[in-house]
Amino acid sequence: MKGKGKYRFDNYLGVVGKDGFSSGCFYFEVQVKGQTQWHLGVTRESVNRKDRISLSPENGYWIVGWRYGEYQARDSPDYSFSLSVDPQRVGVFVDYEKGLVSFNDVESMCHICSYTDQSFNEKLYPFISLGYLWNANSTRLIICDDY
Repeated sequence: MKGKGKYRFDNYLGVVGKDGFSSGCFYFEVQVKGQTQWHLGVTRESVNRKDRISLSPENGYWIVGWRYGEYQARDSPDYSFSLSVDPQRVGVFVDYEKGLVSFNDVESMCHICSYTDQSFNEKLYPFISLGYLWNANSTRLIICDDY
């Protein structure tokens, strides 16, 4: 891809899915079992991928994550929460027109968190990350296709 360097993240160990969407509903699952640090969700096509990025809706990232022993709905400890069971596989559901991004624990079928009443005005893409700068855990995050 011409100019692909501009699409790479400088500091996050993250990737953006190749297929985006700009209408309707979209769903995918990510296996997080065994990983000690992760972020996943969706991101806008035009997001900043350089330098230190705040993974927040204001910057085009609708994510949930596990970092420093806490679940986070944004890249800030101010938005941390706890779950009764650690999910092994997380489902991400997006309704573009309703402005909804919702996360659930696939095995227990429990809701994790949601972003509601969001305004999407460009293509959204799946996003997964193993953290900022480094991750000593070699366990992979796997986008599943067997649901």
